Amino acid sequence: MGVCKDSQLQEEAFGQMVDAERREYAQGSSAHRITPAQSIDTSCSHDLLERIVDRDNMRAAYKKVKANRGSAGIDNIAIQQMHDYFKEHADEIFEQIKRGAYTPKPVLRVEIPKKEKGKTRKLGIPAIVDRVIQQAIVMQLAPLFELQFSDSSFGFRPKRSAHDALYACKRHIDDGYVWAVDMDLEKFFDTVCQSKLIQILSNTVKDGRVVSLIHRYLNAGVMVGNAFEETKIGMPQGGPLSPLLSNIMLNELDRELEKREHRFVRYADDCMIFCRSRRAAERVAKSITRFIEEKLFLKVNREKTSVGKFSRVKYLGYAFYRHKGECRFRVHPKSVKALKDKIREVTARSNAMSNDFRPIAITRLVRGWVNYFKHADMKELLRSIDPWMRRRIRMVYWKQRKRIRTRFTMLKKCGIGEEQAWMFANTRKAYWRVAGSPVMSRAIKTEQLRRKGYLFFLDYYEQMRAC
Repeated sequence: MGVCKDSQLQEEAFGQMVDAERREYAQGSSAHRITPAQSIDTSCSHDLLERIVDRDNMRAAYKKVKANRGSAGIDNIAIQQMHDYFKEHADEIFEQIKRGAYTPKPVLRVEIPKKEKGKTRKLGIPAIVDRVIQQAIVMQLAPLFELQFSDSSFGFRPKRSAHDALYACKRHIDDGYVWAVDMDLEKFFDTVCQSKLIQILSNTVKDGRVVSLIHRYLNAGVMVGNAFEETKIGMPQGGPLSPLLSNIMLNELDRELEKREHRFVRYADDCMIFCRSRRAAERVAKSITRFIEEKLFLKVNREKTSVGKFSRVKYLGYAFYRHKGECRFRVHPKSVKALKDKIREVTARSNAMSNDFRPIAITRLVRGWVNYFKHADMKELLRSIDPWMRRRIRMVYWKQRKRIRTRFTMLKKCGIGEEQAWMFANTRKAYWRVAGSPVMSRAIKTEQLRRKGYLFFLDYYEQMRAC
């Protein structure tokens, strides 16, 4: 039990750190994109390292990392200790970076379970000093590369979101591009060819010291328990630098798709290519797979890469359908299943969650989920999920009363007649069946649950639609 709770807390803390750092990268540039035909001024990039270690830039990077919080790396320096550490060692660190003598520390490996059973996602927690330096690099590089990125790329970029990517898909479908190639890159972050990435990076970054510093971060290695592992391929996912580097790498794919005049949408490594016919989509899938594997040295997961009608694909958790000639959104069945699994976790008696905290956890889940899927037509879906979730909550309260006497007392306090309360307290029916009974619905009314702090999906969805 203790191990499970520790790993869950570690996963949640690290997930918050990764999400925050990705948001900071996306907000780190306010540059406006220019078309590929326009010239890109890189004349000032020869002094890029000086601008990275400039005290104002480093101070701003420090503030962003501090605001993001997150776990400590292998140096065991917590966010709270960061100020004192930098105050004492900043000059030494900056001087080492300028001389090319700075050596990044290995990242701390954390494996987060994926939705698929038995599979994990390898993530890395950089040391706090390296997190600040990476953020400082991103703050100078992001505006430079934003000039080159495609209008069809939406992941980890300023003023762009997953919802923008979905509406771009809708525009292509409404224009008649109803066949989709759903490209799946197998273990993208683990298989990036570092030499190819450095080559692409060098085409824009003319300060070789910066390229060398980034290369050292790629080669810093990882600590798995007490064992050190080299990282000659791939790049650790989790630091501020990795979202930018992933966009730089996959921008080569964007350029190739634009060169071939394909309609596409890319969010991080999730790429959807739209075609007018099945035959064209199959042809594109084969040719783009060859380009990705032969030119970018990445691996395409052929089992998960698919060609299908737009109504049969899943993108960023959403599905598409047509209503009155217009493409609309719905929640994909796999996303519904994932939601129910999460509700089961929060309403499981074995998770050691208190009755005071459970409404808070449910409310967070409801707000986050509805805010993400708010563009989907899902009123009827939520009408079915809410009663099911309330039944799960009632089951928790019933399970907590083990003895007949305590069940009897609870039912009487909730307004159930003495005779019926006694009969029900003695029932041998299963927990789930009891939770769905009319007696429990009367004993623990929906309004009572609302007063306890529970927020329900349909309530919040209608609030959102009213705004």
